[in-house]
Amino acid sequence: MSEMKATRVAYGEALVEMGAVNDKIVVLDADLSGSTNTAKFAKAYPDRFFNAGIAEANMMGMAAGLATMGYIPFTSTFAMFGTGRAYEQVRNSIGYPHLNVKLAMSHAGITLGEDGGSHQAIEDIGLMRLIPGMTIVVPCDANETKKAVKALVEMDGPAYLRLARLPSVVFEEEMPFTLGKANVLKDGSDAVIFCCGYMVAGCLEAAKRLAAESINVAVVNVHTVKPIDRETVLAYARKCGKVLVAEEHSTIGGLGDAVADVLIGQGTFSFKKLGIQDRFGQSGKPADLLKEYGLTQEDIFQAVKAL
Repeated sequence: MSEMKATRVAYGEALVEMGAVNDKIVVLDADLSGSTNTAKFAKAYPDRFFNAGIAEANMMGMAAGLATMGYIPFTSTFAMFGTGRAYEQVRNSIGYPHLNVKLAMSHAGITLGEDGGSHQAIEDIGLMRLIPGMTIVVPCDANETKKAVKALVEMDGPAYLRLARLPSVVFEEEMPFTLGKANVLKDGSDAVIFCCGYMVAGCLEAAKRLAAESINVAVVNVHTVKPIDRETVLAYARKCGKVLVAEEHSTIGGLGDAVADVLIGQGTFSFKKLGIQDRFGQSGKPADLLKEYGLTQEDIFQAVKAL
C-alpha cells in the first residue's frame, strides 16, 4: 500500500478510458472540473463535455434529458451540492423515472478539510439511500474507483458514486469488483468491521494491531452500500457476533444503518456504529478532523477492543 491517489483522480482517468470505448458517455460538471477531475474528459472529448456552470439543479435536468436520448451522463460536482442542493431534481427528474444517470460526486466527508461544514457532505449517502432504485458505491481506492466506473457504465439506472478529495492508499493487491457484492479483505472470527471508502485502510491497519493482541478481526469492504450484500453481512455478523461499522459519514442514514437494517431480527449481536455523531463538520486539517470525530485508526482499534 505505497502509492497514494485520490479516488476523484482515478475517476477522471476512468472517464477518459471508458470514453474511448463508449461514445454514449457524456460528462456534465458544475464549474468544478479541475477539482472533480472531469477536466481530463473535457480535454479528450470536448464535444461530449458540458459545463452547466454553478447551477447544479439545472445540470441534473440536462443529464436527465440526455439519458432519455440514449446517452450515459456522468454528472459531477462537490457531493454537498450534487446530493444536497440538487436533491429535488435528483429525486424527481432522475430517480422517479429511473433514468440512466450517474451521479459521481467528489469532496465527500470531513476529509475535504479546510472548506468546513458547509461543504463537507456527511448526509449524502443517507439522502441517496432514500431514493428508490438508487445504487450507491463508495470505492476504497483508485483501482476500485475505476472498476466502479466501468460497472456503472454497464448497468442501467441511476447511481451515486461517492468520491474523496484526499489521496488515499492504493492497495497493491487488486480486489474483485461486482456491484452489490462486498469484499472480505481479511477473515476473522472474534469481531467483524464493515467499512467503505477512506475508512477501509485504517480498518485494515487496526486489524493488524488487534491481531498482535490475539484478537482476530474480519474486515469487510462494503463498497456497494445499496443494494447491500445482505448475505455476506449476515454471515459475518453471525460468525463473529461482535459488529463494528466504520464510515466517514453521519451515523444516521449511512452504512451503519444499512448494516443494522440487515441484522434486525436476525440474532443477537454486539453492535457499534463509528461515524460522525449527529454533528456538522468543521474547518481543519483532515487528520485533525478524523481525530476530532473519532475516526482514526486508534479509534477503530479501541472500538473493537471495547466490543
